[in-house]
Amino acid sequence: MKTIIVSLLFLLCGPTMEWKLDFKAAKTEAVATHKMILLNFSGSDWCGPCIKLKKDVFESAEFEAYASQNLVLLRADFPRQKKNQLPKEQVALNEALAEQYNPKGTFPLTVLLDEKGKVVREWEGYQPSVSGFIGEISKAGGTK
Repeated sequence: MKTIIVSLLFLLCGPTMEWKLDFKAAKTEAVATHKMILLNFSGSDWCGPCIKLKKDVFESAEFEAYASQNLVLLRADFPRQKKNQLPKEQVALNEALAEQYNPKGTFPLTVLLDEKGKVVREWEGYQPSVSGFIGEISKAGGTK
């Protein structure tokens, strides 16, 4: 019983990463902290692999611990359901990011950028291994 309560408390109070929604804000933070930017293009309400990537990888304790120390996270979401529509300003920001970094419209697409916004590495689709994905990010230069 104690284990269940502790687990629930960790889930409720544990670290949750803040994903930026604005490239300028992400870039400003990346420059100030000398971290790389991990940009994720997602279809949060229609793309099965996007939903699975978020749940299995990005929301894992292992990824959150790594990202909090090494990355600035940026999400460009493209929901389709009317109830999940984004404000027009956010849609414009996301479309500008897609034009520059995801012109083919691949979902999910995760892009590692240096603090100046230059592409270092890209990953298409679902990443099945959290530790493997973290290793690839580190190898590509995502670790301070």
